[in-house]
Amino acid sequence: MFKIMIIEDEKEIRDIVGKYLEKEGYTVRLAGDGFEGLHIFNEFSPHLVVLDVMMPGISGFDVLKEIRLLSEVPVIMLTAKHQEMDRINGFDLGADDYVTKPFSSRELVKRVNAVLRRSYKHLFQHEQLFFGPFRLNTSDQSLYKNDTLIHLTTKEFQIMEVFFHNIGLLLTRDQLIEKAFGELYDGYDRAIDTQIKKIRQKIENDTKNPVFLKTKYGAGYIFGGNEQ
Repeated sequence: MFKIMIIEDEKEIRDIVGKYLEKEGYTVRLAGDGFEGLHIFNEFSPHLVVLDVMMPGISGFDVLKEIRLLSEVPVIMLTAKHQEMDRINGFDLGADDYVTKPFSSRELVKRVNAVLRRSYKHLFQHEQLFFGPFRLNTSDQSLYKNDTLIHLTTKEFQIMEVFFHNIGLLLTRDQLIEKAFGELYDGYDRAIDTQIKKIRQKIENDTKNPVFLKTKYGAGYIFGGNEQ
């Protein structure tokens, strides 16, 4: 699971962006200024940093300088400035992308996804998995049913990838959580039920009589057949 750090002094922006990224399945840590951000950075070791430029105490540019002394982790800069020289300055210091306020949180999530794919190519295996009418692409986290794209969140994709590697096998909630999100997942086991319900709405023709993703009550879930 990718870890994202947000360093932003405006609490509303910080919280909203954090919620959007968590909804996509990322582990998120928040910091309200540059000094706190640098402290958390050292202990959190994020895969990507979303960094505001204009902050009290120490600017985002100075934070980026300090980060670059320690790491080549990708950084997306946030700023209210529109001047070309500010963008150039950020890129010269090692920023990977630049988003101007006000911005769409959904767009920022897409930019985060793109930068992660570009920066961690070795973690995105170019693999296609097949079952029945379904095709799962691990390279771009997409799912197709009869060549029709089914839009999945990051969490939903992670669950489906586990199912594709365990076709016909009974998986308990705990097994799904561990395989999809890792041992450090801080959600609760019943949250898997909600994710399964959403997936079922997307892949089944009749959710009341599922054909592909079935529930074995009191035990867990089976994708693609009977348990073995």
